[in-house]
Amino acid sequence: MTLLSTTLLAFSMSTDAFAAAIGKGAVLKHPRFREALRTGLIFGVIEGLTPLIGWVLGYGASRHIEAWDHWVVFALLLLLGGRMILAGLSAPEPAAQATDLPRRHGGWLLVATAVTTSIDALTVGIGLAFMEANILVTALAIGLATTLMATLGVMLGRRLGALIGKRAELLGGVVLIGIGAAILQDHMGIW
Repeated sequence: MTLLSTTLLAFSMSTDAFAAAIGKGAVLKHPRFREALRTGLIFGVIEGLTPLIGWVLGYGASRHIEAWDHWVVFALLLLLGGRMILAGLSAPEPAAQATDLPRRHGGWLLVATAVTTSIDALTVGIGLAFMEANILVTALAIGLATTLMATLGVMLGRRLGALIGKRAELLGGVVLIGIGAAILQDHMGIW
């Protein structure tokens, strides 16, 4: 994978965490940078670990499907991108009352949310095993991008709410489908 495709993949993987972090920031009473960074680190570490787990799972299977691995990667990215686009097009959830807002989220709630938003990175890790990509660099890029975007998301969440989160997820889905199409084009020599 090129530096550009790794960067695009990393930021695409971070969009669902960004959207969730905006939601987290929107339900906090005046979130501070420390809470935003805590959230970003939890999301980033989990999002960085899941492609490694997926890669290990996919690497074991890659020898058996080498002839059509590019189709597997394309299908996985198409499904993930499509899911993100549908989520980006769905209606935002209603906001809570300002008097009911907590100042901090519980650690387990953040971990559960981060795991939920990182399932796509697990699937991408499986796909990367078929491509023999440098998984350590890619996982690190995904983790760093997610840390940055989730931290930013919490800080923006209070002001911007679900509007940007949905658009970010929509854009991330389009980028994932684009990366899948580029991989397919590269392996098939089409377009």
